[in-house]
Amino acid sequence: MPDKSTGSPKNDHWPALTASFLGWALDAFDFFLVVLCLTAIGEEFHKSDKEMGWSITLTLAFRPVGAFLFGLIADRYGRRLPMMIDLVFYSVIEVATGFSPNFTTFLVLRALFGIGMGGEWGIGASLAMEKVPVKWRGVVSGALQQGYAFGNLLASLAFLFLFPRWGWRPMFFLGGLPALLALFVRVRVKESEVWRKSKEESWGNLSTAILRHWRLFFYLVLLMTGMNLASHGTQDMYPTFLQRFWHFGVRERSLISAVGNVGAMVGGTLIGLVSDRLGRRRAIVVALLLAVLLVPLWAYAPRTAFLVAGAFLLQFCVQGAWGVIPAHLSELSPNSIRGFLPGFSYQCGVLLAGPVVFLEPLLAERMSYATAMAATAAAVFVFTAVVAALGREKKGADFDLLVEPVR
Repeated sequence: MPDKSTGSPKNDHWPALTASFLGWALDAFDFFLVVLCLTAIGEEFHKSDKEMGWSITLTLAFRPVGAFLFGLIADRYGRRLPMMIDLVFYSVIEVATGFSPNFTTFLVLRALFGIGMGGEWGIGASLAMEKVPVKWRGVVSGALQQGYAFGNLLASLAFLFLFPRWGWRPMFFLGGLPALLALFVRVRVKESEVWRKSKEESWGNLSTAILRHWRLFFYLVLLMTGMNLASHGTQDMYPTFLQRFWHFGVRERSLISAVGNVGAMVGGTLIGLVSDRLGRRRAIVVALLLAVLLVPLWAYAPRTAFLVAGAFLLQFCVQGAWGVIPAHLSELSPNSIRGFLPGFSYQCGVLLAGPVVFLEPLLAERMSYATAMAATAAAVFVFTAVVAALGREKKGADFDLLVEPVR
């Protein structure tokens, strides 16, 4: 029988949540393989940390392209088809990365991967949030977003066990797995009933709906710029920070990164749950302000044990704030453009935040790596908390009641 809070058959949301979580996790797995292997890839291609940082920035820069293309398709033709296409596309690019013969080819593949990575989040988040019961939207939002941390954890484990024996290339061959997930989507995942009721009947109507909400779009871009500065500023160059500042080897870097990702998964799920009671904006603001207080422990730990604690606690707060985002953006977005608006605004925020992976090593040339990381983190946490506090909120919005009459 249908779930009254979503209009979907009872338990219909589980396959969608599984596909969305795993799709985002495998996306993050590939992305963080580059982060963890940054110095090794740079040594093979004879590139500096700063030059290799541009490969990450390039991936981030092309994510809005994927969000734009796949988001439009998702709002016009449904969530399932673009999700399957995207999964196959980025799995092919992941495998191809392992065969890169030179740095130029590597950069081209990272740009193409950015398109695939950019397309996945918006489709998966809209599909999952449209199907899950309203009362569980916050906690599921947190769990869904932590697919990113789970992918990071998988990458850390692959780096720990595979890299010392086989190097960086074979790890990317695992990237063929998303193609199998596309088969799962084809067989098990049902189309969103909210989309069926709200879809625009022409490209012209869809374009009009997007333009009508341009103010909301610009606010979400600003919010997501801050959120991406917070996450990428504390994650992407962190393994390099551990290597350059702490002089840690593969084992230590892998384990500390893994601890941080466990903190991220716990924080994202718990703060997502708290947002169902406290409110979306307030949960984000509290998490980010707590993160500010943890910056000294995270960057200037006097010994390894404190460093590990700082990694866990800071990512608990950063990804805790992120755990609210799928629900918050989905609730703020109109039904007819939910496949496009959250994902595209998110990835535009990624584009604007992307240079942080170039800024931090640049600052580290003029000050200690710890100070470069700490100053960046504290500044963006405060900025993002202010932006989140000034925004709107529609916690617990009933998507069925937001269906607009056919024009």
